[in-house]
Amino acid sequence: MAESGSLPTGFRELEVLAVGTVLLVEALAGLSLNSLTILSFCKTPELRTPSHLLVLSLAVADSGLSLNALVAATSSLLRRWPYGSEGCQAHGFQGFVTALASICSSAAIAWGRYHHYCTRSRLAWNTAVFLVFFVWLSSTFWAALPLLGWGHYDYEPLGTCCTLDYSKGDRNFTSFLLTMAFFNLLLPLLITLTSYRLMEQKLGKTGQLQVNTTLPARTLLLCWGPYALLYLYATVADATSISPKLRMVPALVAKTVPTINAVNYALGSEMLHRGIWQCLSPQKSERDRAQ
Repeated sequence: MAESGSLPTGFRELEVLAVGTVLLVEALAGLSLNSLTILSFCKTPELRTPSHLLVLSLAVADSGLSLNALVAATSSLLRRWPYGSEGCQAHGFQGFVTALASICSSAAIAWGRYHHYCTRSRLAWNTAVFLVFFVWLSSTFWAALPLLGWGHYDYEPLGTCCTLDYSKGDRNFTSFLLTMAFFNLLLPLLITLTSYRLMEQKLGKTGQLQVNTTLPARTLLLCWGPYALLYLYATVADATSISPKLRMVPALVAKTVPTINAVNYALGSEMLHRGIWQCLSPQKSERDRAQ
Protein backbone atom coordinates (compact mmCIF):
# COMPACT_ATOMS: atom_id res chain seq x y z
CA MET A 1 0.00 0.00 0.00
CA ALA A 2 1.28 3.42 -0.93
CA GLU A 3 1.96 5.77 1.93
CA SER A 4 0.30 9.17 1.98
CA GLY A 5 2.12 11.57 -0.33
CA SER A 6 4.24 8.86 -2.00
CA LEU A 7 3.76 7.07 -5.29
CA PRO A 8 3.16 3.29 -5.53
CA THR A 9 6.12 1.24 -6.71
CA GLY A 10 6.26 1.08 -10.50
CA PHE A 11 3.92 4.04 -11.12
CA ARG A 12 4.50 7.66 -12.04
CA GLU A 13 2.31 10.59 -11.04
CA LEU A 14 0.54 10.79 -14.40
CA GLU A 15 -0.10 7.02 -14.44
CA VAL A 16 -1.71 7.06 -11.00
CA LEU A 17 -3.89 9.98 -12.10
CA ALA A 18 -4.81 8.15 -15.31
CA VAL A 19 -5.84 4.98 -13.45
CA GLY A 20 -7.93 6.97 -10.98
CA THR A 21 -9.61 8.90 -13.80
CA VAL A 22 -10.42 5.76 -15.79
CA LEU A 23 -11.86 4.09 -12.68
CA LEU A 24 -13.93 7.18 -11.94
CA VAL A 25 -15.37 7.32 -15.46
CA GLU A 26 -16.16 3.59 -15.39
CA ALA A 27 -17.78 3.88 -11.96
CA LEU A 28 -19.98 6.87 -12.83
CA ALA A 29 -21.06 5.39 -16.18
CA GLY A 30 -21.94 2.03 -14.63
CA LEU A 31 -23.75 3.60 -11.67
CA SER A 32 -25.77 5.96 -13.86
CA LEU A 33 -26.95 3.36 -16.36
CA ASN A 34 -27.68 0.61 -13.84
CA SER A 35 -29.43 3.00 -11.44
CA LEU A 36 -31.75 3.95 -14.30
CA THR A 37 -32.44 0.26 -14.92
CA ILE A 38 -33.29 -0.31 -11.24
CA LEU A 39 -35.43 2.85 -11.11
CA SER A 40 -37.34 1.90 -14.26
CA PHE A 41 -38.09 -1.54 -12.80
CA CYS A 42 -39.45 0.05 -9.61
CA LYS A 43 -41.54 2.71 -11.36
CA THR A 44 -42.81 0.85 -14.43
CA PRO A 45 -45.40 -1.88 -13.68
CA GLU A 46 -44.95 -3.48 -17.12
CA LEU A 47 -41.35 -4.36 -16.23
CA ARG A 48 -42.24 -6.28 -13.07
CA THR A 49 -42.02 -9.72 -14.65
CA PRO A 50 -39.98 -12.79 -13.69
CA SER A 51 -37.65 -12.36 -16.67
CA HIS A 52 -36.95 -8.74 -15.83
CA LEU A 53 -36.30 -9.72 -12.21
CA LEU A 54 -33.16 -11.49 -13.47
CA VAL A 55 -32.11 -8.31 -15.27
CA LEU A 56 -32.77 -6.36 -12.06
CA SER A 57 -30.48 -8.75 -10.17
CA LEU A 58 -27.76 -8.11 -12.74
CA ALA A 59 -28.25 -4.33 -12.48
CA VAL A 60 -27.96 -4.47 -8.67
CA ALA A 61 -24.77 -6.55 -8.94
CA ASP A 62 -23.27 -4.19 -11.51
CA SER A 63 -24.22 -1.17 -9.40
CA GLY A 64 -22.30 -2.76 -6.52
CA LEU A 65 -19.35 -3.37 -8.83
CA SER A 66 -19.46 0.29 -9.89
CA LEU A 67 -19.53 1.40 -6.25
CA ASN A 68 -16.45 -0.74 -5.68
CA ALA A 69 -14.79 1.02 -8.60
CA LEU A 70 -15.82 4.41 -7.19
CA VAL A 71 -14.05 3.66 -3.89
CA ALA A 72 -10.97 2.54 -5.83
CA ALA A 73 -11.10 5.68 -8.00
CA THR A 74 -11.34 7.97 -4.97
CA SER A 75 -8.42 6.25 -3.26
CA SER A 76 -6.36 6.34 -6.46
CA LEU A 77 -6.91 10.06 -6.87
CA LEU A 78 -5.96 10.52 -3.20
CA ARG A 79 -2.88 8.35 -3.88
CA ARG A 80 -3.50 6.32 -0.71
CA TRP A 81 -5.86 3.76 0.83
CA PRO A 82 -7.48 5.55 3.82
CA TYR A 83 -9.53 2.66 5.22
CA GLY A 84 -6.87 0.38 6.73
CA SER A 85 -6.49 -3.40 6.48
CA GLU A 86 -10.05 -4.12 7.65
CA GLY A 87 -11.36 -1.74 5.00
CA CYS A 88 -9.28 -3.62 2.43
CA GLN A 89 -10.90 -6.91 3.44
CA ALA A 90 -14.38 -5.34 3.25
CA HIS A 91 -13.61 -3.77 -0.14
CA GLY A 92 -12.30 -7.05 -1.52
CA PHE A 93 -15.29 -8.98 -0.20
CA GLN A 94 -17.84 -6.50 -1.57
CA GLY A 95 -16.16 -6.41 -4.96
CA PHE A 96 -15.93 -10.20 -5.15
CA VAL A 97 -19.60 -10.69 -4.17
CA THR A 98 -20.85 -8.29 -6.82
CA ALA A 99 -18.45 -9.59 -9.48
CA LEU A 100 -19.57 -13.20 -8.97
CA ALA A 101 -23.24 -12.12 -8.81
CA SER A 102 -22.80 -10.24 -12.09
CA ILE A 103 -21.29 -13.26 -13.84
CA CYS A 104 -23.89 -15.69 -12.51
CA SER A 105 -26.80 -13.29 -13.17
CA SER A 106 -25.73 -13.12 -16.81
CA ALA A 107 -25.88 -16.92 -16.96
CA ALA A 108 -29.31 -16.89 -15.28
CA ILE A 109 -30.59 -14.41 -17.87
CA ALA A 110 -29.24 -16.63 -20.66
CA TRP A 111 -31.07 -19.65 -19.24
CA GLY A 112 -34.22 -17.57 -18.75
CA ARG A 113 -34.15 -16.46 -22.36
CA TYR A 114 -33.61 -20.03 -23.52
CA HIS A 115 -36.64 -21.06 -21.43
CA HIS A 116 -38.72 -18.27 -22.97
CA TYR A 117 -37.74 -18.69 -26.62
CA CYS A 118 -37.29 -22.46 -26.83
CA THR A 119 -40.00 -23.82 -24.52
CA ARG A 120 -42.51 -21.07 -25.32
CA SER A 121 -43.61 -20.96 -21.68
CA ARG A 122 -43.33 -18.02 -19.36
CA LEU A 123 -40.77 -18.03 -16.60
CA ALA A 124 -42.56 -18.51 -13.27
CA TRP A 125 -42.07 -16.08 -10.40
CA ASN A 126 -40.97 -18.80 -7.99
CA THR A 127 -38.30 -19.97 -10.46
CA ALA A 128 -37.00 -16.43 -11.01
CA VAL A 129 -36.93 -15.68 -7.28
CA PHE A 130 -35.11 -18.96 -6.61
CA LEU A 131 -32.50 -18.16 -9.28
CA VAL A 132 -31.87 -14.68 -7.85
CA PHE A 133 -31.67 -16.04 -4.30
CA PHE A 134 -29.28 -18.81 -5.38
CA VAL A 135 -27.04 -16.40 -7.33
CA TRP A 136 -26.59 -14.05 -4.38
CA LEU A 137 -26.28 -16.81 -1.78
CA SER A 138 -23.65 -18.62 -3.85
CA SER A 139 -21.74 -15.39 -4.56
CA THR A 140 -21.71 -14.43 -0.89
CA PHE A 141 -20.55 -17.94 0.08
CA TRP A 142 -17.58 -17.93 -2.30
CA ALA A 143 -16.63 -14.34 -1.46
CA ALA A 144 -16.69 -15.11 2.28
CA LEU A 145 -14.24 -18.02 2.02
CA PRO A 146 -11.13 -15.79 1.74
CA LEU A 147 -12.23 -14.08 4.96
CA LEU A 148 -12.32 -17.52 6.59
CA GLY A 149 -8.85 -18.55 5.42
CA TRP A 150 -9.34 -20.23 2.04
CA GLY A 151 -7.82 -17.61 -0.20
CA HIS A 152 -7.02 -14.07 0.94
CA TYR A 153 -7.80 -10.46 0.00
CA ASP A 154 -4.97 -7.97 -0.44
CA TYR A 155 -4.11 -4.73 -2.20
CA GLU A 156 -3.90 -4.37 -5.97
CA PRO A 157 -0.46 -3.21 -7.29
CA LEU A 158 -1.59 0.42 -7.11
CA GLY A 159 -2.30 -0.03 -3.39
CA THR A 160 -5.62 1.81 -3.56
CA CYS A 161 -8.06 -1.07 -4.09
CA CYS A 162 -8.28 -4.69 -2.97
CA THR A 163 -8.91 -8.05 -4.62
CA LEU A 164 -8.07 -11.73 -4.27
CA ASP A 165 -4.39 -12.01 -3.33
CA TYR A 166 -2.36 -13.83 -5.99
CA SER A 167 1.12 -12.82 -4.78
CA LYS A 168 1.90 -16.11 -3.02
CA GLY A 169 0.49 -18.62 -5.50
CA ASP A 170 0.63 -21.37 -2.86
CA ARG A 171 -1.56 -24.47 -2.49
CA ASN A 172 -4.19 -22.53 -0.54
CA PHE A 173 -4.57 -19.97 -3.33
CA THR A 174 -4.41 -22.55 -6.14
CA SER A 175 -7.03 -24.88 -4.65
CA PHE A 176 -9.41 -21.99 -3.97
CA LEU A 177 -8.90 -20.38 -7.37
CA LEU A 178 -9.43 -23.53 -9.44
CA THR A 179 -12.52 -24.59 -7.49
CA MET A 180 -14.02 -21.11 -7.48
CA ALA A 181 -13.28 -20.53 -11.18
CA PHE A 182 -14.99 -23.77 -12.19
CA PHE A 183 -18.25 -22.95 -10.41
CA ASN A 184 -18.27 -19.18 -10.96
CA LEU A 185 -16.69 -18.65 -14.38
CA LEU A 186 -16.47 -21.84 -16.46
CA LEU A 187 -19.91 -23.16 -15.50
CA PRO A 188 -21.72 -19.80 -16.03
CA LEU A 189 -19.87 -19.39 -19.33
CA LEU A 190 -20.93 -22.87 -20.43
CA ILE A 191 -24.56 -22.15 -19.49
CA THR A 192 -24.44 -18.85 -21.39
CA LEU A 193 -22.87 -20.32 -24.52
CA THR A 194 -25.15 -23.37 -24.56
CA SER A 195 -28.35 -21.38 -23.97
CA TYR A 196 -27.72 -18.89 -26.76
CA ARG A 197 -26.44 -21.58 -29.11
CA LEU A 198 -29.64 -23.60 -28.68
CA MET A 199 -31.70 -20.45 -29.21
CA GLU A 200 -29.85 -19.72 -32.45
CA GLN A 201 -30.29 -23.27 -33.70
CA LYS A 202 -34.02 -23.22 -33.07
CA LEU A 203 -35.00 -19.66 -33.94
CA GLY A 204 -32.05 -18.06 -35.72
CA LYS A 205 -33.44 -18.67 -39.23
CA THR A 206 -37.00 -17.61 -38.41
CA GLY A 207 -36.14 -14.03 -37.45
CA GLN A 208 -38.04 -14.38 -34.17
CA LEU A 209 -34.88 -14.09 -32.08
CA GLN A 210 -34.73 -10.49 -30.82
CA VAL A 211 -31.72 -10.68 -28.48
CA ASN A 212 -27.98 -10.43 -29.00
CA THR A 213 -26.75 -14.01 -28.68
CA THR A 214 -23.01 -13.31 -28.92
CA LEU A 215 -22.33 -10.25 -26.74
CA PRO A 216 -23.01 -11.85 -23.31
CA ALA A 217 -20.44 -14.63 -23.75
CA ARG A 218 -17.96 -12.24 -25.33
CA THR A 219 -18.39 -9.88 -22.38
CA LEU A 220 -17.63 -12.68 -19.93
CA LEU A 221 -14.54 -13.74 -21.87
CA LEU A 222 -13.11 -10.34 -22.74
CA CYS A 223 -13.84 -8.56 -19.46
CA TRP A 224 -13.08 -11.35 -16.98
CA GLY A 225 -10.57 -13.22 -19.14
CA PRO A 226 -7.59 -10.97 -18.22
CA TYR A 227 -8.21 -11.60 -14.51
CA ALA A 228 -8.52 -15.33 -15.17
CA LEU A 229 -5.23 -15.38 -17.10
CA LEU A 230 -3.45 -13.43 -14.36
CA TYR A 231 -4.71 -15.77 -11.65
CA LEU A 232 -3.90 -18.88 -13.67
CA TYR A 233 -0.39 -17.57 -14.28
CA ALA A 234 -0.04 -17.05 -10.51
CA THR A 235 -0.67 -20.77 -9.96
CA VAL A 236 2.42 -21.78 -11.98
CA ALA A 237 4.78 -18.80 -11.64
CA ASP A 238 5.46 -15.66 -9.61
CA ALA A 239 2.83 -13.16 -10.80
CA THR A 240 4.58 -10.31 -8.98
CA SER A 241 7.35 -10.54 -11.57
CA ILE A 242 4.90 -9.00 -14.04
CA SER A 243 4.98 -5.21 -14.28
CA PRO A 244 2.65 -3.56 -11.70
CA LYS A 245 1.11 -1.46 -14.47
CA LEU A 246 0.32 -4.58 -16.49
CA ARG A 247 -1.21 -6.24 -13.44
CA MET A 248 -3.62 -3.30 -13.08
CA VAL A 249 -5.03 -3.84 -16.58
CA PRO A 250 -7.40 -6.72 -15.58
CA ALA A 251 -8.97 -4.53 -12.88
CA LEU A 252 -9.57 -1.69 -15.34
CA VAL A 253 -10.99 -4.03 -17.98
CA ALA A 254 -13.31 -5.79 -15.51
CA LYS A 255 -14.79 -2.47 -14.35
CA THR A 256 -16.25 -1.93 -17.84
CA VAL A 257 -18.68 -4.82 -17.27
CA PRO A 258 -21.46 -2.73 -15.63
CA THR A 259 -21.61 -0.33 -18.56
CA ILE A 260 -21.53 -3.07 -21.22
CA ASN A 261 -24.22 -5.08 -19.43
CA ALA A 262 -26.45 -2.02 -19.04
CA VAL A 263 -26.18 -1.25 -22.75
CA ASN A 264 -26.85 -4.87 -23.72
CA TYR A 265 -29.61 -5.88 -21.30
CA ALA A 266 -31.32 -2.55 -20.52
CA LEU A 267 -30.80 -0.18 -23.44
CA GLY A 268 -30.85 -3.15 -25.82
CA SER A 269 -34.30 -4.22 -24.64
CA GLU A 270 -37.19 -2.29 -26.15
CA MET A 271 -39.37 -2.64 -23.05
CA LEU A 272 -36.60 -1.69 -20.60
CA HIS A 273 -35.53 1.14 -22.88
CA ARG A 274 -39.11 2.43 -22.84
CA GLY A 275 -39.22 2.13 -19.05
CA ILE A 276 -35.98 4.09 -18.70
CA TRP A 277 -37.32 6.75 -21.05
CA GLN A 278 -40.48 7.03 -18.95
CA CYS A 279 -38.35 7.56 -15.83
CA LEU A 280 -36.40 10.31 -17.59
CA SER A 281 -39.56 11.91 -19.03
CA PRO A 282 -42.28 11.41 -16.38
CA GLN A 283 -44.50 14.21 -17.66
CA LYS A 284 -44.55 12.77 -21.18
CA SER A 285 -45.36 9.27 -19.92
CA GLU A 286 -48.29 10.63 -17.88
CA ARG A 287 -49.71 12.37 -20.98
CA ASP A 288 -49.33 9.12 -22.95
CA ARG A 289 -51.25 7.15 -20.32
CA ALA A 290 -53.97 9.84 -20.21
CA GLN A 291 -54.44 9.59 -23.97
